[in-house]
Amino acid sequence: MPIRLRDAAHRLWSRSAVRYLLVGGFCFVVDVALLWIAHELLGIPLSIATPVAFLVSFAVTYTMQRVVAFASDSHVVPSVARYTALVAFNTVATTGIVWLVDQSGAGWFAGKVLAVVATTIWNYFAYRYWVFVSPSTRSTDV
Repeated sequence: MPIRLRDAAHRLWSRSAVRYLLVGGFCFVVDVALLWIAHELLGIPLSIATPVAFLVSFAVTYTMQRVVAFASDSHVVPSVARYTALVAFNTVATTGIVWLVDQSGAGWFAGKVLAVVATTIWNYFAYRYWVFVSPSTRSTDV
């Protein structure tokens, strides 16, 4: 790899937003694959398959976002508690968005994409400033 290209790649990778989006893209594929398997292959109703796939993929997402995207040194238990609260909110929001869009006739996949766009935006800020914030940053923000 030429030095310029390597430097550009390093500069991009050094940004948490870039890592967040790449990790999120991978986790989106995991989520959609799980939803497709559960709903299309196994015949599980969408209202059950959507939150199950979402919750399983969110466990993968937490680990990858903590380690890769944000390289967090925050304490695990408090960050898991904050993350769990965010998961609860996102589960309800995702299920509602997928169901509403599917009922409109656009299909569950369109709903899933819309839900991912919405949660991607608000999750970045929630992860960066609430879930994975380091203890030293948290105490000085008061």
